[in-house]
This record gives sequence, C-alpha cells and structure tokens, in this order.
Amino acid sequence: MILNILKVFAPSVIAFVIGIGLTPFLTDYLYRNQMWKKRAGKVAPDGGATPIFNKLHKEKEVGTPRMGGIIIWASVLVTTLLMWLFGVIDSSPLAQKLDFLSRNQTWLPLFTLIAASLVGLVDDVLQVKGTGTYISGGLSFWKRVVIVSLIGLVGGWWFYARLGVSSIAIPFDGVLVLGPLIIPFFIIVMLALFSSGVIDGIDGLAGGVMAAIFASYAGIAFMQNQIDLAAFCAVILGGILAFLWFNIPPARFYMSETGMLGLTTTLTVIAFLTGQVLVLPIIAFPLVATSLSDIIQLTSKKFRGKKVFLVAPLHHHFEALGWPSYKVVMRYWVLSVVVAIIGMIIAVIGS
Repeated sequence: MILNILKVFAPSVIAFVIGIGLTPFLTDYLYRNQMWKKRAGKVAPDGGATPIFNKLHKEKEVGTPRMGGIIIWASVLVTTLLMWLFGVIDSSPLAQKLDFLSRNQTWLPLFTLIAASLVGLVDDVLQVKGTGTYISGGLSFWKRVVIVSLIGLVGGWWFYARLGVSSIAIPFDGVLVLGPLIIPFFIIVMLALFSSGVIDGIDGLAGGVMAAIFASYAGIAFMQNQIDLAAFCAVILGGILAFLWFNIPPARFYMSETGMLGLTTTLTVIAFLTGQVLVLPIIAFPLVATSLSDIIQLTSKKFRGKKVFLVAPLHHHFEALGWPSYKVVMRYWVLSVVVAIIGMIIAVIGS
C-alpha cells in the first residue's frame, strides 16, 4: 500500500516541478514571438455578434499568449518517460514500482493526450497567425469535430478489439454490455467532452475544474487497483497545477486548444478505462453545464428568437450579471471539488 501511494504521488510532484521549470522557457518564447490573437473579440457559434462578451473580454484577448497547455502535456510526457527510463536502467523494486507506463492502462491515454494536444497546437498556431478557415483563424469547427471523431474511432476500436472492453459500469446495478456499440458510444462521449472546451474562458477557470476532475478519477482508479492509471491521472493533475500556478489572474498565458483538446479527449479514455463513464456527468458537471448552456442558447435563439442567457457559455453569463471574474472562478472551483467527490463516492461504493 505504501509503495502504491508513493507510485501515485511521487510522479505527480515531479510533473508539477517539471511544469514549473519549463514555464520560464515557454513564457519567453511565447511573448518574444507574440503568440496571441492579433484581433480581439469573438463571434458566437451561430455567427452572431457577442457584444457583451466583447465588452467584458476584448482587452484581455490581445497581449496574452495562447498555448499554455503545452506545460501540461509536456510535463506529463517528460515525467512518464523519466519514470520509464528509471525502471529500465535500475532494477530495484522502487524503480520498477515507479514506472507506470503499461500497455493495458496508460499507453492509450498517453497517446491520446499527445496526439490531441498536437492537433490543438496546430489550431492555436493558425489562430495566432490569423490563418485557417475559422472565424478568428484556426481549424474550422467541423474540421475539429472530424479530427476528434477519428481519435474517438481509434480509441473505441482499441478498447473493443485490443483491450476486450465491451461494457460500462452502472452504479449499484452491475454492468451494461454494449458489445461493438461501445465504439460509437466512445465517440459520442469524446465529442460531448470536446464541446465543453469552451470553459477555457476566464483566467484560472479551466485549470481548476480539470484538476478536480482528474484528481477524482485518480482516486477511482486507485480504489479499483488500477495503480498505473491512478499514477497517470495524478501526473496530469501535477501538470495542471503547474499550469494553474501561472494561469491564476492575471494569467501569464491561456491553456487554449493544445490544453483543452488534449485533456478532454484523454478524460474520455480514462473514464472508459475505469468503466466509470456514467458518473462522468457528475464528476464533470461544470463541463456538462458549459456545453448545455451553449446548446440551450443556440436552440432558443433559433426557435424562439431570443436568448436564455445574457451570454453563453454559462460562466460568461455570471460575468454579465456583474460577478467579478475571480468570484466566478472560485465558485466553479468549489463546485468542481464537491461534485468530483460525490461522483467518486458513487463510483467506488456503487461498483
């Protein structure tokens, strides 16, 4: 038990330290090359103007670099490779224990994190250059949907064909066998989480919410004796905390697509690896609320001709009501911790 606890927490601390150490170099590069949007403002998903959002955030979008998410996935990758290399060159029980890179637990989430983060990095580069097919530069929404769907297709196939996973847990009621249908279900869940990436809209918001979510799944994996996966979740947590250290107001950089795309797709993989997909809407409730607020707003504008929220997604609605941004962030953090604990309890007790 002691070695298992060490295996989970030691790499997490290492990832945090590596992330802190990488930040000065990344910051220097991002500011020196002016890696931020060259045009301020935002256009709503339905193509309409968002004057309220632009009034609240127009000044912040120019002058603050994107691509801060590099800190997260780079620290995770370096930590994972260091622990693996330590196990290769040292045959001691401690070195072997700390190596959490394993085919059945961490290969797929690591591959997903890096692949999706690199796609997000391309999108970020296009946005700061103002090129691409999206409104403000970057990959179009549908291109990103196709890419995420392809990642989901590979992931779903790997689960079904290579890992033999064809069911998910139903809390307090056994399992639900999906068979090959687990592949399209996997894609749907990944796309749903991808849509929640718009939560990266206020300094510190996305980092705090994602930290609580990955901490919860680290606890779930640990209680299910998936120690390698628990360690991987904890390493991601360490990387997020390193990023968050510099992202709290005033943010030194934004997480942007290279962070959120990697984290949301990887979260999908981890939820399926633990079998705890049905508690995901509870643990990730802030992400669910964010996506739903956009859907509700767009649907209402299309069929009723009027808005439900002053501005969507939901966190910007609270800003428009007059809440200071730090109050929105702090309350989201508190709510994230509460729902993450509730979801973890349900997953552990109900399994």
